[in-house]
Formats: sequence, structure tokens, C-alpha cells
Amino acid sequence: MHEPSQIIMQIDNLYLAFGGVEALSGVSLEVRKGEILGVIGPNGAGKTSFLNCVNGFYRPYKGKIYFEGSHITDLPPYKIASLGISRTFQHIELYTGLNTLDNLMAARHSLMKSGALAGMLYFGKSHQEEIRHRQAVEDIINLLELEPIRKKVVGALPYGQRKKVDLARALAMKPKLLLLDEPMAGMNVEEKEDMARYVIDVHELQRIPIVLVEHDMGVVMDIADRVIVLDFGKKIAEGTPAEIKTNPEVIKAYLGSALAQA
Repeated sequence: MHEPSQIIMQIDNLYLAFGGVEALSGVSLEVRKGEILGVIGPNGAGKTSFLNCVNGFYRPYKGKIYFEGSHITDLPPYKIASLGISRTFQHIELYTGLNTLDNLMAARHSLMKSGALAGMLYFGKSHQEEIRHRQAVEDIINLLELEPIRKKVVGALPYGQRKKVDLARALAMKPKLLLLDEPMAGMNVEEKEDMARYVIDVHELQRIPIVLVEHDMGVVMDIADRVIVLDFGKKIAEGTPAEIKTNPEVIKAYLGSALAQA
């Protein structure tokens, strides 16, 4: 067990069901400060359902979620986001009619303190706050190399670039914990390599703990510090990438013997 001070999120005995189908069955895990935690498993294993419980989209019927020591299981999504938990989505959820810059500025909304009147008049503290938020967004644009598309309408961008904007928007919320739901899904090899590099850069430069749900096992094994394996809603394994590769239950459920021998 790790010291409580090193744990940013604790999941205790989580159960989630849709009708008679259990999506999660007694899942318990912890997310530690400064780590990349990979969550893997076959289709239908409960990976996205787990993330949806964490950020309040789904309400588990049993179990508890703690973030920085506070119970958040019953909080609505906007309150969970305001605590510092942000995410990307498997199916990209951007403002497709806005450009990249405006999508990122929209994500700063929960961090803005000026009232509506000050914002409309745009003077004093409101003006200074706008400058600070724009600088934070520009830093993210530089980090993820989005300058060429900063003024382009997101709905017209190629899929891989929209995935980058989705990551950038999650970062614009100034997260304490970042949830990535298959950030490399649908990408070609070059785009996957770039995205993996961006995830590593974010982790190393900003020291944000990351929960990474991803189907590309090569990526997970390369960049994750620990890996959790789900199968039919249950946690069947937990350990380092090296331990997961050789775990018989994991091989049987998902990975196949070829990866274990790699």
C-alpha cells in the first residue's frame, strides 16, 4: 500500500449496471500522484464506463470514489470538473463550429472569476483575467504544436488533429487529474507516435497524473507506470507493464501469447 499522501484518487468496490448487465463489478483501484496509469481490456470490459463514473456521467449503484480525500461519487459532472478532473473522449466532443483557439478558451470558463457585467464591459480585472487565460491557452497551443490550426474551424480538421485539440481542451481546464479515453483510436502510426509523445510531454512538464484508456497495447506498455486490466467489468490484474505482459489471466483474456513473448 502507498501512503495516503501519494494517492490522488481512490476507487472502492465500484458497481455499475445497465438493466441486467453489470458493466462494473467490484472494481477497486488507486491513482497515484505523478504516474501514468494504463487501463486496458477487451471491448465491453468496462473501461469507458469506469471513466464515466469518475467524472459523474454515470452513477454507480454501489461503491465510492474519493478525489484528494473527498467523496465525489454523487457529485454532478460540472462540480467534478471544477475540482480539477478533466478528460478526453473516445468519440470526440468538441465545439465543431468554433476554431481551435475558441474551443480552448471555452474550456477555461470554469476558471474565470469575473462576473457577467465585468466581462461585458471588459475592463480592469476582467481584462487582466482575459489576458492570463489567453496566455495559458497559447502555452498549450505551443506545447501541442497547434499553431498552424489555431484559427481553423475544428469541424473541418482531419481526425488526428481533432484528437489533438481534444487533448488541448482537456489541458486548458488546468487539471489535477487527466483522463484520456482512447486518445490514439483511429490514428495512423505517425499520428499515434506524435500523440504518445505529447502525452509524455504533458506528464513530464506539468506532472499531471494520467489515467490512460487505450487499445494500442504497444503504447500502453511503453508509457504507463502501472497497468490495470478489466474483463467483463472486473479487475483481473494490476501491476507494471512487465508483470502484465506475463500474467496468464491477462494473456487468456486479451493480450494473446504473442505479446507475452515480445
